[in-house]
Amino acid sequence: MLPKFYQNCFSNVLTPTQYKMLSILIMLLQFHKTVTIEKLSSVFPQPILFESRRRSIQRFLLLPQLSIQYLWFPLLKRWIKNRDILGKKQLIFAIDRTQWRDQNVFVISFIEEKRAIPVYWLLLSKRGCSNLGEQKKLIRPLLRLFKGYRMLVLGDREFHSIKLANWLHSKGIDFVLRQKQGTYIRQENQSYQRLQSLGLIPGISFFLTGIQATKQKGFTKFNLAGYYKRKYRGKVEPAGWFLLTNLNSLESARKAFKLRSGIEAMFKDCKTGGYNLESTSADGQRLIALILLIAIAYTCAVNAGRRSRQMGLQKYVGRLKELHRLHRRHSTFWVGLYGLLWVGAMEFWAHFAHDLMRLKPSKLPYFHKGLRAMSLIQSAL
Repeated sequence: MLPKFYQNCFSNVLTPTQYKMLSILIMLLQFHKTVTIEKLSSVFPQPILFESRRRSIQRFLLLPQLSIQYLWFPLLKRWIKNRDILGKKQLIFAIDRTQWRDQNVFVISFIEEKRAIPVYWLLLSKRGCSNLGEQKKLIRPLLRLFKGYRMLVLGDREFHSIKLANWLHSKGIDFVLRQKQGTYIRQENQSYQRLQSLGLIPGISFFLTGIQATKQKGFTKFNLAGYYKRKYRGKVEPAGWFLLTNLNSLESARKAFKLRSGIEAMFKDCKTGGYNLESTSADGQRLIALILLIAIAYTCAVNAGRRSRQMGLQKYVGRLKELHRLHRRHSTFWVGLYGLLWVGAMEFWAHFAHDLMRLKPSKLPYFHKGLRAMSLIQSAL
């Protein structure tokens, strides 16, 4: 079952048949953790031939209604509103690219609570890095979608271009873009020098204002933050950060760029840690539609995981944070996804589960608590 506001958004765009098909596919993604059309067809609950089920899913993925603009953007605006994020006055986005076999997916994601939610994505018709035109094409829809709100864009070294920084600044967008060590900069009344010559070593940080980040003429001067995390528990990061930004302090640039790791966690959740996106052989419009299904399923799981944590139910789903462990063992996505799987397994094997409980009468009070937890997890979905 999809959350109520998901149902409201989808019912405005899809027919009842299309909505039911979408709901079934989302549930199959959650339970079987795959977007391979062949495997989805194998378990699709419809009493027809396998080949007919496969063709039905293929046709569904080509529906014009199953587009980012029609289906995802209205839902995303509502999702953000429900999270009461706009009260913070600034939305933080990260851009990144993932590639496997002949697929090259370019994504911009919304960052919140150390996690990324995919907002818009493109399929690049080439291998390798994106160019300025493709980067503008990815970001422009967000200017319309979130008009009137401050935006901050984060990018790793692939997006070090001064042209991208200049364009973002011209649109009133804050940015923090990591630079390559070979980039030339010039400070006021000094000659050009490479970033690698600035002496950034573990434990050192600096903030330079009004630097010129290219030898080309006609570009705005920006600030440069340098940060290299100190050695901690015998571990040293392989390289420091050179961050080109229009923010006004080292601390704001450092804290902002640190959030970029959320998009890497999202890619893991969509691949080996969750829905196994790389296993699909779909391409073109079908691949875009499958990523849309993943985005819907992913946000459902994240929402459910957050509610389960708020109600203190994560101890029924997985291990809690251990003593000497710096970070939580499981993310909100993991808690939401596996909470759903736990409840689903109980429903599917209900007869066997109740027989087993009857054989353990001394554990009955604990079983009642667990059943109560299951009902609360279901209410969180």
